[in-house]
Amino acid sequence: MTTKTTSYIKAADVEKKWIVIDAKDAVVGRLATFIAMRLRGKHRPDYTPNVDCGDYVVIVNCDQVKFTGRKAEKKIYYRHTGYPGGVKQRIAGQILTGRFPERVLEKAVERMLPKESPLARAQMTHLRIYATPDHPHEAQAPEVIDFAGKNAKNVRSQ
Repeated sequence: MTTKTTSYIKAADVEKKWIVIDAKDAVVGRLATFIAMRLRGKHRPDYTPNVDCGDYVVIVNCDQVKFTGRKAEKKIYYRHTGYPGGVKQRIAGQILTGRFPERVLEKAVERMLPKESPLARAQMTHLRIYATPDHPHEAQAPEVIDFAGKNAKNVRSQ
């Protein structure tokens, strides 16, 4: 009788790639799930849940992402100041047109990773988000991923 063994990858054996995704007109939820999958390493055949085996992901043009439906006017982000009665809220459209539009995509990806774990925090450090089309990671020779071309539903024109 032969037994099959499952191979697990070690952290020292992981070869991380750099990828660049253009977020222009991309739907936030679809883009966030794709990024979360790449950060965790679930696209790899040797995926191991307890090892950081994901890629480095660079997002450009994040200020031009789109929401489906009326989420830009209706979706509310809450935060707390730490004081009694200190719940603050902002609408998604305000954040996208505000000073830090990358926070919309960052929060969407962060909430798709495992909750409150050291591994999730380490995986979030591999995400780089820029509101402009240029980034300082050319030296890593990143692979450009055509996210818009993967599925027609991945982009919105309006």
